[in-house]
Amino acid sequence: MNAHDTTSLPPVLDVPTAGRLLGLGRSAAYDLIVAGLWPTPVLRLGRRLRIPTAPLLALLGLDPVPLSQSGGMVAASPTAPAASEGGRP
Repeated sequence: MNAHDTTSLPPVLDVPTAGRLLGLGRSAAYDLIVAGLWPTPVLRLGRRLRIPTAPLLALLGLDPVPLSQSGGMVAASPTAPAASEGGRP
């Protein structure tokens, strides 16, 4: 996968694709997730597992999609609670 390919990635990836970005095979990627050792957030959607793209690219030292291409801000973590004024969530 080259730099151009990373800018065309969707917001979340399936496990085999995320594993390929880290140089891992399908089984090794699933094994790390099951062991709780996957280095980025993992979304569990029923029986499906998805990996958010932005934290994975940040781990690799690559910029997520530039703001000009995404149409706005890219959240650091899609699962992080939103901060509100007054210190209350």
